[in-house]
Amino acid sequence: MTHIAVIGAGFAGLTAIRTLRKLDKAIDITLISPKAELHYLPSTIWIPSGLRTREDVIIPLANFLTRMNVNFKAAKVTGLKDNGRTIETDQGTVTSDGVIIASGGQFIKKLPGIEHALTPCEGVEVAEQIRDRLKALQGGTIAIGFAGNPNEPTAMRGGPMFEFLFGIDTLLRQQGRRDAFKLVFFSPAEKPGNRLGEKAVESLLAEMDKRGIERHLGHKMQGFEANKVKTEGGEFAADLILFMPGITGNSWFNNSELPRSAGGLIQADKHCKVAGFDKVYVAGDSGSFPGPDWMPKQAHMADLQAEAAAKNLLAEFKGTPANHTFKVELMCIVDSNEKGMLVRRTESGSTVLPYCRALHWAKRGFEKIYLQKYR
Repeated sequence: MTHIAVIGAGFAGLTAIRTLRKLDKAIDITLISPKAELHYLPSTIWIPSGLRTREDVIIPLANFLTRMNVNFKAAKVTGLKDNGRTIETDQGTVTSDGVIIASGGQFIKKLPGIEHALTPCEGVEVAEQIRDRLKALQGGTIAIGFAGNPNEPTAMRGGPMFEFLFGIDTLLRQQGRRDAFKLVFFSPAEKPGNRLGEKAVESLLAEMDKRGIERHLGHKMQGFEANKVKTEGGEFAADLILFMPGITGNSWFNNSELPRSAGGLIQADKHCKVAGFDKVYVAGDSGSFPGPDWMPKQAHMADLQAEAAAKNLLAEFKGTPANHTFKVELMCIVDSNEKGMLVRRTESGSTVLPYCRALHWAKRGFEKIYLQKYR
């Protein structure tokens, strides 16, 4: 029986499994991940305010894997060899006839003193630390910012930082404490969020002005100290620092012959196939794909890439053309804990719907519908 291994239990990995099983009821599938859990990171923005807890955003996958008839290997991948046929893990090797790599990326933590900053998208535990630090603070400066991978324009996480920024502002206002704090948004980009489109940037900056949030933009990062953000354009004090660095490839990629982009990600074509490898595909943050420099890879985009990867891998086994591609689409709701702004961008244009309460509830509704697939 043909055996496919899927590496990673995030958006791309689980969408790949659903697509594979929908198209082939008999194929043997193994999921390799440290835990049989989906960590729904888009909702961690609501943990500091108490709208969500870890139990709300960590979804056990036992029921899903049983329904999908998927084997589970609890392990961390450490390498790939034999042209992709052998996956090395800290719990032994896994052999397969085809592989879909969806193990995400890792944050570039090279700035001096970066240990003094919290990186929100690292997961639930960090979101809980932000919640607890906010509770303990009586006042002061909160600095929130992000940077990218200079060699991989698409490898960044800007959207969530706007959500933490506006969400914290909303929370402090609801608590009657906003006057005791200064919020500063910082980024080496002069127009942060430019990947969302010009209209979106204008709306985000206008929202900062409306909320009295200061900005420190257009200056290359130099590093951090325990209570300080340092840039080439000056430094400023901060009692709490949230910073999202750029993303590069997982360390286990180094223990493989996988082709890498300049930014350290796995080089793939428009069909999500890894260049030079037989029946090895990649989706989401792990890969570097052809497309516009604003193209995202996480969440919705990872789902679209995973569908294409799964369809093409099965096509190869069946001897049919593996020519499925993915639509390039940026779709997100930038939330503020009580309102949301919708941003949709495609190669034909962009749409921005201004902040309103209905979009906040739409984001919560999407969460419920999406997670129902895995409960």
